[in-house]
Amino acid sequence: MNTLSYRTQHARKEDVTRDWYVVDAEGQTLGRLVSRIATVLRGKHKASYTAHVDTGDYVIVLNSNKIHLSGNKWNDKKYITFSGYPGGQKITAAKDLNRKKPTAMIEQSVKGMLPKNRLGRQMFKKLFVYDGNEHPHTAQKPKELKLK
Repeated sequence: MNTLSYRTQHARKEDVTRDWYVVDAEGQTLGRLVSRIATVLRGKHKASYTAHVDTGDYVIVLNSNKIHLSGNKWNDKKYITFSGYPGGQKITAAKDLNRKKPTAMIEQSVKGMLPKNRLGRQMFKKLFVYDGNEHPHTAQKPKELKLK
């Protein structure tokens, strides 16, 4: 009897080819933009996606200070940090965080969508967020990332 054996192909870190993508965040809604970025960082947009291997691509985000939030989230959305000491909790509104550190909102949102292990930390290192329109990665020839 002639039976064919089909095996699932798993990507290896030696075989992964990484592309560079650039995204303009001006006027984009935060959640929709960030979920697409997290998908590209994880590599889920590729047919060769393997859960235990970092198959993702590099992503450059420009104009992070011009992100859009719907509703009254600029005032209502809070970012909380806690040092571990009594009285060490700091609460910052989204508009204040965007004024002080414009890249933090996108970075924290993407980090929350990645795995919480060393693989997720490795994926997060492929994200580059800038508040201006310029970036130092022109030598990598990034392509424009099409957002749905």
